[in-house]
Amino acid sequence: MADSRTGLSCPVDKVVCVTSPRRVNRGPSAAADNRAALIAAAREVFAASGYDVPMSLIARTAGVGQGVLYRHFASKEALALAVFEENIVEVENIAADPNTTVEDVLKVIIGQITTSAAFIAMLNPSSDDPRIFEPAFRLLTLLGDKLADPVQRGAIRAGIEATDIVLAVGMVAGVLARTDAASRQYTAEHAWSLLLHGMHA
Repeated sequence: MADSRTGLSCPVDKVVCVTSPRRVNRGPSAAADNRAALIAAAREVFAASGYDVPMSLIARTAGVGQGVLYRHFASKEALALAVFEENIVEVENIAADPNTTVEDVLKVIIGQITTSAAFIAMLNPSSDDPRIFEPAFRLLTLLGDKLADPVQRGAIRAGIEATDIVLAVGMVAGVLARTDAASRQYTAEHAWSLLLHGMHA
């Protein structure tokens, strides 16, 4: 094919037009996936680096932009509450089994705070933040229900109440917050063993 301006021939006699595929809008499914990725990233980042990390690091870990992050979670507190909510659901699922004891439930809680000591403030039943009160109240309620059943109460001595247990968990978490990651597992097990000994009949 000749160029009409130069008279020179061009060996190309066919032009192929290549277009990139249209980006599919996944709608609600993408939003749900992004939210789940952000919660998982927050859990990972908080566990590795503590609560005082920039939100941008959580977004990068989740593989999303900061705009997506803030559409789902307006603040770090809101994101931490979402992680805490997942923790409470896990505890509720264990507690719902009548064959589990209070100590089975506490083992799950201690495992959670071993990797998420930054969330211990959300276990504080005296908090005046209504967003924190609701899941904290659920935790106190399920512990109270387990303690009320003699079989599910297990070896926990009479007189120990749900608020006492949450206080004990808070004491362990306070220690873990000041413990380096390498020693956290051993410290959690040792501290909890001492406190549990004091709660046994």
